[in-house]
Amino acid sequence: MQTFNLPDFPKKIFQIKGKPFIFDIIRRKNVALTPEEWVRQHFVNYLITEKKYPKERIANEVTVSLNGMSRRCDTVIYNRYLEPVVIVEYKASTVPISQDVFEQIARYNICLKVGMLMVTNGMEHYCCRMDYKQMTYAYLKEIPAYEEVSG
Repeated sequence: MQTFNLPDFPKKIFQIKGKPFIFDIIRRKNVALTPEEWVRQHFVNYLITEKKYPKERIANEVTVSLNGMSRRCDTVIYNRYLEPVVIVEYKASTVPISQDVFEQIARYNICLKVGMLMVTNGMEHYCCRMDYKQMTYAYLKEIPAYEEVSG
């Protein structure tokens, strides 16, 4: 699997019926090891170890209802009151981060109205802070620490 500009971490990777799986510490189960999942596992590890996001406040594959249709956010991060504060969207390393990716995460945010949106493909990481009073957003130079997003 590809290496990223994210810290390495101890991984539990194995085969089930000839297909690769990885243990997800957030969902506490084995999940299929797809290129997008490889990015997710690295980025979640980065958030926990480098940016001090409590793993208990991170949820992977969160279902939201959008215009009567069920959609899944890749990762949602909650504050201490269990209010969603961040949505993270992952793409495989071969997928460029484009306007379409931001439009996808923005649609999920219609439901959750979080203060921060993050997008990564393992090599490029983008984060923008939402300002609902001014109806604007601003890209940040780096991924903020948990204390900066949790209110």
